[in-house]
Amino acid sequence: MKKHLIFDLDGTLIDSAPSILEGYDQAFKTTDTPLQMPLTSDVIGPPLIESLKMLSGRDDDALLQALATAFKQHYDSTGYLKSVVFEGVSDLLQQLHDAGYQLYIATNKRLFPTEKIIHHLQWDVFFSGVFALDYFQPALRCKADMVGRIVQDLALPIDECLYIGDRLEDGEAADAHQMDFVLVTWGYAADASLKKPHWQSCTAVNDLPTLIADTQDKHA
Repeated sequence: MKKHLIFDLDGTLIDSAPSILEGYDQAFKTTDTPLQMPLTSDVIGPPLIESLKMLSGRDDDALLQALATAFKQHYDSTGYLKSVVFEGVSDLLQQLHDAGYQLYIATNKRLFPTEKIIHHLQWDVFFSGVFALDYFQPALRCKADMVGRIVQDLALPIDECLYIGDRLEDGEAADAHQMDFVLVTWGYAADASLKKPHWQSCTAVNDLPTLIADTQDKHA
């Protein structure tokens, strides 16, 4: 029986693309650094430094740190407030919480703005844990490592866990630990056509509780 629902954040629960892309734009302008690729939602998802490497086409640590600092100054102060909740998500979280599920966040976003967003949206009551790569010290390398640490540190039985995200990376993180996965397609899931056969998929927020219940029945 599924008891523990682990959610990705960006593209799954919130549309943070406008705020993140605005932050990248500000960072590149203030550091007078030319962009090497368009600022589209395709760049949302990877950790900050990885995204900055893609956008700048550079692997210069000093430049990347300057860009990261400029991004953080904007995003952490006001940019995060522009994150938009996908329609129906707040009601979904309330429904799942009331039904007795334990909810968690596992995101590539840095912990500091993640916690600010959760607090701003008044979602603190819903989540038993909010995790990011830099929640752990030293910071973890990838989302698969993070999912593994969450399961290990909280002693969660794998067969009682379900990971819910919008990118292939999320599904691969679940696969790394033989965890069931649901790919949601209302976010940024441009690569949804590459979904693996054993993954579930969900196209509408309101359908997710039924899909979770069906996953329960499948393993009963």
